[in-house]
Amino acid sequence: MIASLLFIVFLTMMMAGVPIGAALGLAGAACIALANADSQWFGLLAVPQNFYAGLGKYPLLAIPMFVLVGSIFDRSGVAARLVNFAVAIVGRGPGMLPLVAIGVAMFMGGISGSGPATAAAVGGVMIAAMHRAGYPAGFSASVVAGAAATDILIPPSVAFIVYSVLVPGASVPALFAAGLFPGVLAGLALIIPAVWLARRHGMGQLEASLPRPPFWKSLREAAWGLAAPVLILGGMRMGWFTPTEAAVVAVFYGLFVGMVVHRSIGVRDLFDILREAGELSAVILIVVSLAGIFAFSLSTLGVIDPITQAIVNSGLGSTGILLLVLALLLVLGMFLDGISILLIFVPLLYPLMVHYQWDVVWFGVLTVLTVAIGQFTPPMAVNLMVASKIAQVRMEATTRWVLWLVLAMTVAMLMVLQWPQIALWLPHKLGY
Repeated sequence: MIASLLFIVFLTMMMAGVPIGAALGLAGAACIALANADSQWFGLLAVPQNFYAGLGKYPLLAIPMFVLVGSIFDRSGVAARLVNFAVAIVGRGPGMLPLVAIGVAMFMGGISGSGPATAAAVGGVMIAAMHRAGYPAGFSASVVAGAAATDILIPPSVAFIVYSVLVPGASVPALFAAGLFPGVLAGLALIIPAVWLARRHGMGQLEASLPRPPFWKSLREAAWGLAAPVLILGGMRMGWFTPTEAAVVAVFYGLFVGMVVHRSIGVRDLFDILREAGELSAVILIVVSLAGIFAFSLSTLGVIDPITQAIVNSGLGSTGILLLVLALLLVLGMFLDGISILLIFVPLLYPLMVHYQWDVVWFGVLTVLTVAIGQFTPPMAVNLMVASKIAQVRMEATTRWVLWLVLAMTVAMLMVLQWPQIALWLPHKLGY
């Protein structure tokens, strides 16, 4: 009865508009208090203990650092320089700017690892450029939102860091390596419908008349940004630093590029950058800590085992259960942010991974890829909200375009489901 109450209280608060973190924490605390009436050992001291335990994990230190890296590179103008370099490579013409937007967003994923941050950074540059070239605002917002969704797959990824904390045996380096090829596959899947739609509907007719940036000049200007993922990922692979230490190195590298090389960041800008990164990091980490209370309630109230047994005994089999789980995650992604989905449902799904002997790294990539699709699937897609705000267009205007991109990325997810080696080959090759 108390276990059912846990979900009823949580869902009621969510429908009432209570923030996701508060709903998780209050529902868990309420059920702990009720259970305490019958069992003395199950006291309310579990609330502060699990609040701290949710945060007291070393890999989580990387989250505020990578969020700060995204803010620094956003302010330093790296995205604009990468766009010029990409345009210099692919040239001008119908459908080329959407291709550039997706490519640059994927590359930015190798710096910040945050979808909304990349949607803001790339959208601020690309949506205006696409508008000047004659692309509809709804289409531009759809492309940027879909492209930014690949960032939680391409390392470094905040989502993979959270997943590694929740799942024993899923190391951050292995998840980072496993996410690279599926992230690239998802980006390529987005490029096909984006370019096809642009050419089919005659978009970007003014694009060919715009000047093409000189290659060598744009390469020199973009070189410092191009070197950032090499430093972050190469340093981890060479063993120079851990993923958490890599995030700190990336912060200082970004400050050096912004303040010394490009001189686009001044001392006065640091306060705004730190405040912006601090606010976003605080939101993420508070949700993580409050989810620790919810997860403790799930496990101690005995919710997980009955749910697992009911699913296992449903007769659907391993493949049927996996497809059902992915469909559920896709629907949830339309309404909740990715971190919240992982925190709520991964503890419930872990027993299924053990029972069906799913590879935890492969399942992590599938989970994050499905959540990524939800980040730009209407009606409550966070990336699409950011891109639509930048494009100054209602989200309803993106639907006819964004559903094609959702379909393409879903095909990429099904390919990773069918051929696990797309995700597992690289971590096995690297010895993770």
